[in-house]
Amino acid sequence: MGRGLHRSGTLVLSALMAVIGVALIVEAIVGVRHGSVSLLLVIGVLFVAAGVGRLYAQHKRGSARE
Repeated sequence: MGRGLHRSGTLVLSALMAVIGVALIVEAIVGVRHGSVSLLLVIGVLFVAAGVGRLYAQHKRGSARE
């Protein structure tokens, strides 16, 4: 049960990171904060990359064990 809970938590938090990254990118493109558009864009891309990368690593780790 502990591994299943850990896997589920990892999937949820990784997906949440990717969603936050997309929200930051959209906010940068729309230009809600005019002064920090490039910073928001970079942070958003990094959040998406981290979330998707973690999801990919978890998927690969899970398929290697099966």
